[in-house]
Amino acid sequence: MSDQPQNDPRLDQASVSDEALLDAHERQLGRHPDDKGNYRLLPIGILFVLSGLILFAGTYLNRYTGHYSALVFNETAKPALPGSIKIDPLAQGKAQYKAVCITCHQPSGTGMPGIYPPLAGSEFVNGSAERVIRILVYGLKGEVHVGGKAFNAAAMPVFGQVPNSAYNWSDEKIAAVLSYVRQEWGNKAAAITADQVAAVRKAVGTRKEMTEADLQEVK
Repeated sequence: MSDQPQNDPRLDQASVSDEALLDAHERQLGRHPDDKGNYRLLPIGILFVLSGLILFAGTYLNRYTGHYSALVFNETAKPALPGSIKIDPLAQGKAQYKAVCITCHQPSGTGMPGIYPPLAGSEFVNGSAERVIRILVYGLKGEVHVGGKAFNAAAMPVFGQVPNSAYNWSDEKIAAVLSYVRQEWGNKAAAITADQVAAVRKAVGTRKEMTEADLQEVK
């Protein structure tokens, strides 16, 4: 019987350690890219780039697609001439009310007891156009009575295009929101025009906030 070669791998297999076997397998198979957490950066970089592009695309669509209106993409529509597009003042006024006024005067126009006076059924809202215009243009401070109840915890901001205005609204915006509140929640007062607002600003000029006593002088 011939002797087996001394380097025959079949010999002494039981004496080979686990570490030696694993080391031999690794040499045969080679290193994997993610051994010991050494991940490749290219896929991660591509993921971040694509995420950024998706975010940019969503922001762009939300800002420049005309609120997804079909009219924006109507290729057969004739171009509008300057001044040919009419904006509904009541719709504009409602949007302004929801954006700013609703916080204090509430969606129902009822205000908050002792703090913000109601607009629904208010003698100021339904009364003189000049009076309610002055409230919005110049603001209102101090105690005011609406429906026989006192409200004195908060001041009405200055909305008109006057010095120290908090919002600097145009005459058109003031007319729109006043027209809306004068015809909402059961109110039946007449609409107000931008010319009326401009006339009040011209007549009154620059002044501080209105008080209830100032408003009572306006007929």
